[in-house]
Amino acid sequence: MDKITVFLVDSQVLYREGIRRALSREMDIEVIGEADDGEEALHQIKALAPDVVVLDSKLPSINGFDLTRQIKRYSPLISVIVLTTREDDEHLFLAIRVGAAGYLTKKATYEQLLSDLRKAYRGEYPINESLLTRPGVALRVLQQFQELLVSEKEVEPLMSPLSRRETEILQHVAGGNSNKEIAHALGICNQTVKNHVTSIMRKLSANDRTHAVVLALRNGLIRVP
Repeated sequence: MDKITVFLVDSQVLYREGIRRALSREMDIEVIGEADDGEEALHQIKALAPDVVVLDSKLPSINGFDLTRQIKRYSPLISVIVLTTREDDEHLFLAIRVGAAGYLTKKATYEQLLSDLRKAYRGEYPINESLLTRPGVALRVLQQFQELLVSEKEVEPLMSPLSRRETEILQHVAGGNSNKEIAHALGICNQTVKNHVTSIMRKLSANDRTHAVVLALRNGLIRVP
């Protein structure tokens, strides 16, 4: 059985050790590294390429949101779960903007963290569930998406044409479907979907899945869901 590889980043040693010890009891999870500093964490993450990174929003040298952005730019396939001591709309919005898959307060139960970790590994975005009870954040996300769609001022990168299958998968991504849901709908394996998503982002020079959808919509490669 393939294990979910996890990297932990938290400057609170006792808290980090508590998570590591708890995760070590799970048969399908392996903690392959940990750090208490953002810069050191980024160096190790690039070397180890974990499936999921669980990190604190407040870190020395690089804060958790900036670290998440850098991780996603380096490897879009690495899922990031952000932990925070304060749950507010601004932090949730920041976590969504930088591409986090999950967002939990440190008051969350271990079962919640474990559930989000496994969902993130499957290519899902449990952070989106938070929007159901935070309409203010949902509106900001929608507004930002629309602004990017109609008035993004950055120079558009040259884009390679997408294959028919890549276009089909990106259309599913635009519809909010996870990798697992796309795999089921198309009758292919989850890893194949991941490989296609990586290829799509490379061809579109996109930072993450949302950016890829925005660029594809603006250039008429897919239709509005």
